[in-house]
Amino acid sequence: MDCADGKTRLCFPILLAYIADHAEHAALQGIGSKSCPKCEVLCEELGGDPRRMYETRDYIVYREKALRHEPAEAAGIAEYSQRFGGKIGNNVFIRLDRVRPADLYKLDLLHNIYLGLFKHMMKWVEGFLKKHKWQQAFDNAWKEIPPYPGFSVPKKAYCEIPQWQGKERRNLGRCISGELASALRNPDSSQYLDFKSALKSVTALVDFTLMAQFRSHTPDTLSYMESYLQIFHRTKDIFVKSRTSKATRTQANLQDQELRELMAHQRAKEVRHRTVANRRRLADHERVEWSDRRADLIRRDNHFNFIKMHYLTHFASHVRRFGSISMYSAEIGELGHKEQIKDGYRWSNKNEAARQILSY
Repeated sequence: MDCADGKTRLCFPILLAYIADHAEHAALQGIGSKSCPKCEVLCEELGGDPRRMYETRDYIVYREKALRHEPAEAAGIAEYSQRFGGKIGNNVFIRLDRVRPADLYKLDLLHNIYLGLFKHMMKWVEGFLKKHKWQQAFDNAWKEIPPYPGFSVPKKAYCEIPQWQGKERRNLGRCISGELASALRNPDSSQYLDFKSALKSVTALVDFTLMAQFRSHTPDTLSYMESYLQIFHRTKDIFVKSRTSKATRTQANLQDQELRELMAHQRAKEVRHRTVANRRRLADHERVEWSDRRADLIRRDNHFNFIKMHYLTHFASHVRRFGSISMYSAEIGELGHKEQIKDGYRWSNKNEAARQILSY
């Protein structure tokens, strides 16, 4: 292009954002799957206090450390990198001119909220309802949702829906607070506090996501977002028992088996010297001990330290720096991929389909 000084220069676009899900960014930015591409939060603190701030990732410093270190310092550099979830020197954006790799990742409503937090939230809710034997009440409330303009009424009971898409998850966020409140009405005295905490937690998360969808924000709306997020973090522990991973369940089952074998061995030695009443009391004591140990293990290993939980803490700062979050949503690209690629391929004769897709 012709510049003001009369010279002609070649100009190249500056990369300001790279819209992709977390897994792709983890590969491109050279970080671990449980690491944030924007800040140096530790993996064990991903579900921690949303008000705590962490240092922004400086991938240039990471690369310089990797290039300058002496062979004797290799272990220290690797330890430094692993502490913050990095793989020093593997960031593909590092050599691009005037690009800050930590700013390329933009928060995405589709992957972070609809297919992320809402998916996790409903697993927690299902586990909570199962614990209190309240699934049928929730399904009954779900099937009674009335039609509303712009809202797709579910055609099946919640437990009968095999697969969820982004649009369906978005509709879920519009009605889940009311449905859960309707399902959890009239609890008995032993359920009241748990039901109240669960409803408060879900409502706070939904209110946060609804505020995040605003096209424009003011200091007041950002303050509301942050307060809803803090309420959610204060009340989310009501669902901690529903966060049991497969690895934790496997470990708990192994512990149960070892404990049963130990108790059976001890019981075989003492059975001759105990009365029937004593054996019954011993069996009751063993059941209580088994249950307490399993609960302790699950309580110790269950946590909310996953990456999409941490991304919520970046929403307010993202809006302050880059504007509305919806501008960077992957929904547009996903819809374009379906209409421009999949539909075009479907209408082609499958022979040299690329040319036919372009002319579709």
